[in-house]
Parts: sequence; C-alpha cells; structure tokens
Amino acid sequence: MTKVAQNVNEVEGKVALVTGAASGIGRAIAELLHARGAKVVAEDIDPAVKELEREGIVTLVADITLDGVAERAVALAVDTFGRLDILVNNAGRIIYKNLVDLSREEWEWQMQTNVTGAFLHSREAQKAMMKNKSGAIINIASYASYFAFPGISAYTASKGALAQMTRTQALEAIEHGIRVNAIGVGDVVTNLLNHFREDGREFLAEHGKNAPIGRAADAVEIAEIVAFLASDRASFMVGSVVMADGGMSVVIG
Repeated sequence: MTKVAQNVNEVEGKVALVTGAASGIGRAIAELLHARGAKVVAEDIDPAVKELEREGIVTLVADITLDGVAERAVALAVDTFGRLDILVNNAGRIIYKNLVDLSREEWEWQMQTNVTGAFLHSREAQKAMMKNKSGAIINIASYASYFAFPGISAYTASKGALAQMTRTQALEAIEHGIRVNAIGVGDVVTNLLNHFREDGREFLAEHGKNAPIGRAADAVEIAEIVAFLASDRASFMVGSVVMADGGMSVVIG
C-alpha cells in the first residue's frame, strides 16, 4: 500500500459527491476525502457502495446515466449536509473491441457512463455550486484521452470527450467561482476489467510495468490528486488535465 500524507485537512468542512464509489479509485477517493474532513455522498450502481456508510458518508445506489439521478444525488448532498462543494465524476467503463466489431449498443453502453453520466452530474452540480459562488469539479479521465490504442476505440473516444468537456465547462464555470479540472489516469490496479476477464487486476498490474515508473498505481495515489484539486491549494488550476500515468504519456508523446 502506498503511503499517504498524514494530518492534511485540505477539504475540511466541504461536501463532496463521488460517483462510482463502490470500489477501486472511487472508493479510495470517497474514503480519503472523508478522512481529510469532507462530508461525502458516495454513489454507485453497485449496492456494495452501502459498505461506505458511516458518520459523514451517505450512499446512493443508482445508475448515473438515468434521467433524474443526478438531481437526486445533488439534492441528497444539499439536504443532508447543506451544500455541495466538490463533484468527482469517477464512474467509468471500458470495452475491448476494435471499432468494426462494436455494436451500436456497445458503443452507447460505453458513452453513457463515461460521458453522459458525467455531463448530467456536472450540470446539476454546477447549478448547486453557483448558489455559493464556489466549487470544484474533478473528472477522472485517462492518458487514453490523448493517445490512441488499438482495441479500445470507444473508450478512447469517451475519455477524449471527457477531457474536452472538462476544458469547456471550466471556461463557463470559472466566472461563478467554480473550477473544473481532470486527471489523466494511467494503469491503476482496480476491478475495471473484471466484467470481461477474471484476471483484470493482474492484467492491469502487469501492463503498468510498461510505464517509466515501472508499475501500476494504487488507487489512493489518484485519490491524493483529487484531494489536492478539490482544495483551495489548487486555486489557480482551471481546465487542466493533470497526467497521473507513471510517465506513459511522456513515452507515447
């Protein structure tokens, strides 16, 4: 387990909404933000998200792509904790198929979570944050937002769209005191691939060895960057896509 900074309370008193919080990066983000002093709404389609419930964390089991869910999630934050300061669009999917082999249903399955769900939550979160004239929205993008890889055309397209949505919303939101940024994540040892291969975690750990750093990330390392971007310490960062990929984008670029 990677060591994390201690006695840091950069999000003390803030209220966060984290999607895809049942496991992996999302769970690490929800737990770290809570440990650093934030109140958290943890949202996921997986009922396992309920395991996070404790003082200062409430959960919502819901599909982020459905109409009305983003409104419910934001309302839960405001009604329970009085406001919303941070949104982390973490929920994501990946499908490994060449473009010519993709069905329309598979393409839309990919886009719905990685782009549409993030759009719906970003829209509703910004509305709530505008009332307070402050806030931070962080999108979990990928080094695949910029670099092409065979076999994941739908995924790279979705993450590219998320990066562009980040920049555009950042320009629209900053006049209201709301900062929008993203993280270009590399290989992280999570269950992301488990829906189609049993050795998903092992595959990600092995693939991560291709990075200059020589390993995949632990989810908490990504959570640390989220905590920074959500805090006032990142007050001058607007529309950035911070690369956290162990140096992969440097090699590919």
